[in-house]
Amino acid sequence: MEALTKHLSYGRLAIACCALAVVCSTAAIAARYRSSRHAAPRHEQSHPIPYPNLELPLQVSGSQYEPLAWPNVSGWSDDDHLAAYNAFRTSCKPIAAQQGAPADSKALGSSLRDPCRIAKGLDLASGAKAKEFFEQNFVPLRISRLGEDAGFVTGYYEPVLDGSRTQTDVYNVPVYRRPSNLFVRGKTQASVGLPNSGPVYRKIGRRKLVPYYDRGQIEDGAIAGRGLEIAWLKSQTDLLFAQIQGSARIKFEDGTTLRINYDAHNGYPYTPVGRVLIDRGIIPRDQMSMQKIREWMEQNPDGAKELRRQNRAYVFFREVPLSDKDEAVGAQGVPLTPGRSIAVDKALHVYGTPFFIAGELPIESEQSKTPFHRLMIAQDTGSAIVGPARADLYFGAGADAGKVSGRLRHNMQFVMLVPKGLDPVARGHKLPVPDERPSARIAKLFPQTDPLRDKPADVPTATVAKAGSKDAAHGVAKTPAAKGAAPAAPAAMTSVAQSAPVAEPVPLPVARPDIPQPQEKRRTRRYRHHRDQ
Repeated sequence: MEALTKHLSYGRLAIACCALAVVCSTAAIAARYRSSRHAAPRHEQSHPIPYPNLELPLQVSGSQYEPLAWPNVSGWSDDDHLAAYNAFRTSCKPIAAQQGAPADSKALGSSLRDPCRIAKGLDLASGAKAKEFFEQNFVPLRISRLGEDAGFVTGYYEPVLDGSRTQTDVYNVPVYRRPSNLFVRGKTQASVGLPNSGPVYRKIGRRKLVPYYDRGQIEDGAIAGRGLEIAWLKSQTDLLFAQIQGSARIKFEDGTTLRINYDAHNGYPYTPVGRVLIDRGIIPRDQMSMQKIREWMEQNPDGAKELRRQNRAYVFFREVPLSDKDEAVGAQGVPLTPGRSIAVDKALHVYGTPFFIAGELPIESEQSKTPFHRLMIAQDTGSAIVGPARADLYFGAGADAGKVSGRLRHNMQFVMLVPKGLDPVARGHKLPVPDERPSARIAKLFPQTDPLRDKPADVPTATVAKAGSKDAAHGVAKTPAAKGAAPAAPAAMTSVAQSAPVAEPVPLPVARPDIPQPQEKRRTRRYRHHRDQ
């Protein structure tokens, strides 16, 4: 009986172990089946390999450019190159004195230092020698915004206004200097010329910051009586146009002149008053000019007040020690040259860069088409001047300069002169050739994913707050919108469209995957338990 009991207990134990093994193996098979249904086949997984991050020959964000030969630059031989050379040497004074790497990373970087150091030792006296200088030290590139075939120009000038040092019944519009409670992060009251874009605050107490007063609040007397008045003008219209241009000459009754220049702004985005008049159907777009805006404001005082307040931006000035014979000083810190200085997008271009601008402009009259082929030097900027082929042409001071600049808003050809050290053709030869594209069969067997396909395209942020810059057509003109995607360049062309700072990753095939093979079932032996004899 004892042996029989012991045999039965061993049998029950063996049966229990077999049952447990069957349950575990069944659960494992079920789990493997479920995972195989939901998991993607191993050979369909892809691992994109990015192309090496290579330095491109020349990177101007949002632009397309085409290297040219000097004989192919239309109108190049017709210009007065000596006048352009003298303006270039003016810009070279601060450039040649620079040391170390530039603070901002831009396409030309510090490459202008070499031609500037050469120009410093050349006191040229003929146009032929000046033309030879530019051709020996620069290469021409036709440049435009991506998808467009031309650039866009407007004009600006320095107004000459009647004023008074004290408030009178006639002169009762104050010209304010920068208030002490105006705060810009990273700047102090000792800073000269605050940025013309970005947030601006008003300090309340020691810590609280709120947005600064807008144009309407300032015109209503928000900062009056604080001793901020530099001078007094006849009308708010005169002040508005001085703020649009960024500088002015104020003539007093005693014959003296006060020169004022941009110093700060109140942090609000600039709204062109001319665009408001066009949108309201008051002045047709093809008739818009600075003179038309001024005439309408003088004839409609109440409407002019409401129109001005549509532009909440406001500019504060500082006095500058310049005489009537001195020209206004641009953002580069050098005196501007009428007919040779331009304002450009400082986020893209380096001050001192020569631009050859060609086309037809209404110089003689509103209907005239005067040929314009002129080498201009980038010496100024403005928050409304945005884009790689966008410029504001400086025409000097006075009413005549104002008439010419007020009617400019035209498409023109832009040729940027690049120092030979940055020749994109020569530097492009050093770029390695990309790997060959895989065959159709390999691409089908090993599909690759595009890592940039679902990535949204970068959209440039428009610059705000006019703040002393020279606006397009004084409140109306802006660079035309892109006309679509950039057209495909012919094979003979070397035009390069660059809209990203680095090369896009090129998907390459991964190695052939290891396909798992089904494992052979293991054979198990069953043992019988015998009763002990």
